Amino acid sequence: MALEIPSHVIVFPFPVQGHVNSMLKLSELLCLSGIHVTFLNSDHNHCLFSTSDIRSYLLYRYPDLFNFATISDGLSDDHPRSGNRIKDLFKAIEITLIPLFKDMLISGRLNLKFGCFPTCIIIDGTMCSAINVGKDMGIPVIVFRTISASCFWAFFNIPNLIESNEIPLKDNCDMDKYVESVPGMEKILRLRDLPGFCRAADSSDFGLQMMMNQTQLTINAHGLILNTAEELEEEALTQIRRLIPNVYTIGPLHALLNYRLPLTTRPSTSLWEEDRSCMAWLDSQHPRSVIYVSFGSIAVMKSEDIVEILHGLENSGRPFLWVFRPNSVHGVWPVRELGSIGVKKQGYMVEWAPQEEVLAHPSVGGFLTHSGWNSTLESLVSGVPMICWPYFGDQQVNSRFVGEVWKTGLDMKDLCDRKVVEKMVNELLGVKKDMFLESTKVMAKLVNKSLVMGGTSSNHLDRLINDIKVIVNKFN
Repeated sequence: MALEIPSHVIVFPFPVQGHVNSMLKLSELLCLSGIHVTFLNSDHNHCLFSTSDIRSYLLYRYPDLFNFATISDGLSDDHPRSGNRIKDLFKAIEITLIPLFKDMLISGRLNLKFGCFPTCIIIDGTMCSAINVGKDMGIPVIVFRTISASCFWAFFNIPNLIESNEIPLKDNCDMDKYVESVPGMEKILRLRDLPGFCRAADSSDFGLQMMMNQTQLTINAHGLILNTAEELEEEALTQIRRLIPNVYTIGPLHALLNYRLPLTTRPSTSLWEEDRSCMAWLDSQHPRSVIYVSFGSIAVMKSEDIVEILHGLENSGRPFLWVFRPNSVHGVWPVRELGSIGVKKQGYMVEWAPQEEVLAHPSVGGFLTHSGWNSTLESLVSGVPMICWPYFGDQQVNSRFVGEVWKTGLDMKDLCDRKVVEKMVNELLGVKKDMFLESTKVMAKLVNKSLVMGGTSSNHLDRLINDIKVIVNKFN
């Protein structure tokens, strides 16, 4: 009788907060189905997890199914890994991390806990060079893109955009001109809504070339996982499947995990310690009165932009909760403005917050966001309208869908003026409050319907799990 080979998946995220969040949630969903998971975390991020409850929670709850392994990301401990310096991380991954990953597979270091060779690799879509590593080792690779399907499709069409001379963007071009070279998006995306890398001054720009090349490599993978729901991005998914037939739409992942394993409390996957004092402050506010402000884990803002946003919030008269991440500012901190008496009475500031809980709090009426995909999904699920001020990457695309397609908020793209901030906050929480609450309610219902048994995201997760288990028999 042949010995049964267990399914053993290596889950390998791009080593920044948003990507780690999504892939940890996917890892737990796989463990719930009896699949062994080795989560390959960067040394840097694993150190940040050293005092995290999520680390001990996963190892305690799934002692025979879950394991952490670590790998160097190729950067020094004091490297900021944010803002414009994020490009250093992309370069280090190609030069250092991918070769190290192959060495770990060859040496068997990733087999130690479970005593079995990996049967599948789920790799972050920004590191698709690892697909060839999997092929060399005879291990099927599934790509997980943590961005929206629409942004992935825009990235995939960068060669078309270059060939049609729509990018690089020309001086004094009409940024509101509709894009013609992203099929299915002709009446949605304008030049200003293209992914942030498309704003490079030259088509040879490292970031643009890297994102284009990594996205194109996806077609060589066993399949593509997207953290989205069919109902959210039907057109983009239709286009993607013409070139990549095996697509698993399993989002929003945070909500799907909560549905499959409803817990009163679940440890945070945050790399930073959350300041929960803000929850007591929210308890003291009126329903739907607070604007929540957070610009994510990578954005580094100009101090003059902070001043404009701060004055806009103060002039709106609305209470606000602002996440002020350490080292998130270029230049001199606006200490005088942050310490003003008006701001102290009106606002509450923390270095990091339990965002899912904040967005679900009845006092929160709006979200001023950088439009990262995790934040966008969390806001959609909670039915909280958004003011979008995108920073880079996929965020320009996401903000366009919020403002134009789903009608769940306002797009403040390329603007940072206190009068605009004041006007949009008062529209979101006042003048147009009922309209936005109705549209967000409709979208929340649509998204949450995909999570239940028989829903589209639930079905795709079950298909992914079954396919991973079938891989064991097919390739061994």
